[in-house]
Amino acid sequence: MIFNNFDILNGQKQYFKLLEKQETTGTKFKNKEEQFKKFYFPLAKLIYKRFKKKKRTILVGLGGGQGVGKTTMSEILKLILNKVFLLETVTFSIDDFYKTFSERKKMSKNISKLFLTRGVPGTHDIIMLRKIIKSLKKKKFERVEVPKFDKSSDDRFPKNKWTKVIKKPNIIIFEGWCVGAKNQKLNSLKKPINELERKEDKDLSWRKKVNYELYTNYKRIFKLIDIFIFLKVPSFKFVYKWRLLQEKKLRKISKGKKIMNNLQVKRFIMFYERITRNMFKSLSIKPKILVKIDVRHRFKAVKST
Repeated sequence: MIFNNFDILNGQKQYFKLLEKQETTGTKFKNKEEQFKKFYFPLAKLIYKRFKKKKRTILVGLGGGQGVGKTTMSEILKLILNKVFLLETVTFSIDDFYKTFSERKKMSKNISKLFLTRGVPGTHDIIMLRKIIKSLKKKKFERVEVPKFDKSSDDRFPKNKWTKVIKKPNIIIFEGWCVGAKNQKLNSLKKPINELERKEDKDLSWRKKVNYELYTNYKRIFKLIDIFIFLKVPSFKFVYKWRLLQEKKLRKISKGKKIMNNLQVKRFIMFYERITRNMFKSLSIKPKILVKIDVRHRFKAVKST
């Protein structure tokens, strides 16, 4: 397929509109044109080439710490793939597959009270996730409904608000903070890395269950990924900083709903800390594309393998 300037300029125009819409909630984007030309368009082109080579639905995994910009990147890649490369694209987050509050409440009673808090492996409905990915990739495609999770109410949206996928997708973009995460050796779990683990997981029941889920159920999901993109932040402190900004944005668009304050965010991040830090060192699948993010929350470099 040959792309003329009109195709690319139209995609870039839609990209600017998308960012302008997000900027109304307080997020400011810099070097927008440069980011499009140097990062987003080349990434979309790489995905397009893989699709043409495989001649089937491609599952793109997008992993990285909280607040790094995975959702925004997913939306931009979807826009470019659709408008420029004319590919039917579906995006969803692993967050949309959180177990319901009642399901997590049961886990908190049977395994560890820490499972009441959504986030870590074990708090997602992996059976549903695998089933939906398989359904989206079927040759004989039928309508698929993808769940949506309401973080402000900490529970799943009712089915009438789920995403309806009517056309068979060429590309599925699956993003999430722990996508591509790898389990640790059992000995590595013994030493607590923060106050939460030290005071509230003394018997390691929470850590061991999370680690087991990564080693088994989540690993099977990650093996389905055709292209893995990993967004690497400079250090863990930026995960906390950018998650605060994310919560601030959520506060603006979710008036009247329960939103975390700074202290609650600090505690919440502790649930994610062990796995996030380990992802800086090791991943369960090798990234096809490694994107380095600088301290100003901008793309610094992209490495393709």
